[in-house]
Amino acid sequence: MANTGPDDSENAPRTMHIHFGRGNSERVEETLKALDRGETPDPYFERVYRDEDNLHRVTRPKNLELLQTLAREHPDSIRETARLVGRDVRQVHRNLEELEDLGLVEFKDDGHSKRPSVWYDKIAVELPLIADEDTDASESVEA
Repeated sequence: MANTGPDDSENAPRTMHIHFGRGNSERVEETLKALDRGETPDPYFERVYRDEDNLHRVTRPKNLELLQTLAREHPDSIRETARLVGRDVRQVHRNLEELEDLGLVEFKDDGHSKRPSVWYDKIAVELPLIADEDTDASESVEA
């Protein structure tokens, strides 16, 4: 599934907001109202994880290193990504597929190789310390 981030020509910082439990429903409502008024709201990109393991997979040091490398270096292949982080290609491929499953990495076919990429510049994580009673802990959704 392809993300719908802004194209590369925009210079504005692109932030992926990651929420645990519930998304930012107020932001969604504001965006919908702005659209109804004919305005073009600022882009807001969000992933919501309801499973603690998914949030842990995002923030694992090896995965964060991969995300930073993709955003900074724009490698042409998984092999180049592995070289940049000094790790085994198979391990890097497995971690990148994990991040793809979480909706944080895209693979683009580039001839004989797959080019991993991210379209955002930073991640903002929101972790509430008091959980809502009706939060289902087994679901992950994309906003």
